[in-house]
Amino acid sequence: MTNGVAMMSHAITALPRRLGPLIARVAAALAIGCMILQGVGDSHAATPKPAGIGAIARDYVGLALSLGRHDPDYVDSYYGPPKWKTQADSARWSLAEIRRRAQALIDAMQQLPPAHGDSMDVLRHDHLLAQLRSLEARAEMLGGRRLSFDEESQALYNAVSPRYEAPYFETALAELDSLLPGQGPLVERYDAFRSRLIVPPARIDTVMRAAIAECRARTLRHIPLPPNERYSVEYVKGKSWSAYNWYQGDYRSVIQVNVDQPLYVDGIVGLAGHEGYPGHHVNAVLYEWELVNQRGWVEFSVLPLFSPQCLIAEGTGNFGLEVLFTPGERLAWEKRVLYPLAGIDTALARRHEAVRHAMRRLTYASNEAGRRFLQGEADSAATVAWLGRYTLRTPERAARQIRFFRQYRSYIINYNFGEDLVEGYVESRGGTPERRWRAFRDLIATPRTPSGIRPKL
Repeated sequence: MTNGVAMMSHAITALPRRLGPLIARVAAALAIGCMILQGVGDSHAATPKPAGIGAIARDYVGLALSLGRHDPDYVDSYYGPPKWKTQADSARWSLAEIRRRAQALIDAMQQLPPAHGDSMDVLRHDHLLAQLRSLEARAEMLGGRRLSFDEESQALYNAVSPRYEAPYFETALAELDSLLPGQGPLVERYDAFRSRLIVPPARIDTVMRAAIAECRARTLRHIPLPPNERYSVEYVKGKSWSAYNWYQGDYRSVIQVNVDQPLYVDGIVGLAGHEGYPGHHVNAVLYEWELVNQRGWVEFSVLPLFSPQCLIAEGTGNFGLEVLFTPGERLAWEKRVLYPLAGIDTALARRHEAVRHAMRRLTYASNEAGRRFLQGEADSAATVAWLGRYTLRTPERAARQIRFFRQYRSYIINYNFGEDLVEGYVESRGGTPERRWRAFRDLIATPRTPSGIRPKL
């Protein structure tokens, strides 16, 4: 998802016999679990049984699907066995029951013996535990628990965005003021300049397909994908986001683009990279191909939107363009290909490149606006004013951002803070293109958590 923002059964892993006492504890913790995938009718009855991470993963999928009944936005994608979805729907568990079962699975995960040998097993354990904790927190929130903005983001996304006060953003505004000379408020000058970069509606599909094709070709030079991976593009209206990737399974995505708001020439290549290559589509394809189909890790057949997994997904979606292109390459390609296709004057490209980089320093102003609004520290009018001043949004665009806050709440941190975490991880592993691509692929093809990629102080 781009803001104005997806994997089959295998044998149960048995614990070693020498861990008899531990098995007993795990079995007790799992006494409330396993109902969905066994089709048991009584939501409070389940047969205690020894279980390893494979069984816990299956129960986690069931819980995620059950929580999706209470929250239509929660399950972003699911392509596991259809019967699991049917069983989750028929179980009709309450939020309290979902929380109870989630806590039991968390307890069971914490009692599993540590994985040895395969580092991927360690990553899987940490990832699944973080996803379960997030699921429990989301169920509590839906049940009425109130959290501060930072408490919510930590509980759901395993991360807290840094805070920035107004003086931090004022320095970026001063730079933009010099880049956009003229009369009138800066927000009006910025909007006037950007209006010259809007892609005409009749050219949107041509420009979008050219952008996706270029991003795909560059990605495939470094990341092999299954030969049958594919995507389609749809154009929609009435959404709070600019674009969305709906992963369908079987290596296929539907990329929806919101044409209710202006689409800018540079924004289109941003959407192509974020939603498609090497962003959400490639991330989901690699999860299905390597984690679900090859390893049998069924927890990746479901993507809960409000979860740590999505911070990594949005962060890599944003940072992917920095791996695809050097700044000079992107500017040269946009001038040579996209600007002419959009019918936009290429003389605007270089100044817009400088404006775009200065605007990146303002991205955290949206986090501050969301924090204040959601915590009741600023009403809609004050939030529109803050967004107008520090993100240069027109009142109409600021109102759409408030709509996003209401629907997705602290999800906003996943874009900018997620990108910063991803950038730190990639750049710390070497500055050559090959090393950057290797580190980036590592993030989109293996189980990672925000706390796991955060620099150790």
